[in-house]
Amino acid sequence: MTGSPTGTYPQIRQTVLDCPDVRASAEFYRELFGLRYRPGDEPGGADPDPDWLVLLHPDGTRALAFQQVSDFAPPTWPDGPRPQMLHLDTTVPTVAQLRRHRERALALGARELADRSTGPAEPLFVLADPAGHPFCLFVA
Repeated sequence: MTGSPTGTYPQIRQTVLDCPDVRASAEFYRELFGLRYRPGDEPGGADPDPDWLVLLHPDGTRALAFQQVSDFAPPTWPDGPRPQMLHLDTTVPTVAQLRRHRERALALGARELADRSTGPAEPLFVLADPAGHPFCLFVA
C-alpha cells in the first residue's frame, strides 16, 4: 500500500510532548532538529496560549507540539514507576554524524541514557531531553 487518499484514514498531524516548561522543551527540539516556530509561537510572539507551542519543519508542515503540564513527572527509562509511553526515533546517515549530533544534543541539555554506538547492525544512543523524554539517535 503506497498511501491513501485524503479522508480515507486519519492523518497524524504532529507528536505532542507533555512537559513542565513548554518554551524550554520547544527550544531544545528547535535547535536539535533545525525546526521553526509556528507563526505567533516565537519567543515574544502573539500566541494567546502560552501553555501550547508548535514547531514546524522547514517546509511548514507540523513536527512537534509541547503542552504545559503542571504536575509533570518524567519517564523512568527503561522501566520503573513511570515507564516511557512513546519515544522519538531519529536517524543520521553515518557514525560520524551520530557522534556529532550526540554531542550537539548533550550541549543543548540532553543526557545520555545508553550508549550502543558500537553495535554493528544499528549504532545508536538513547538520550533524554531536558524534561526527561527518551529519544533514540541512530544510524540508518
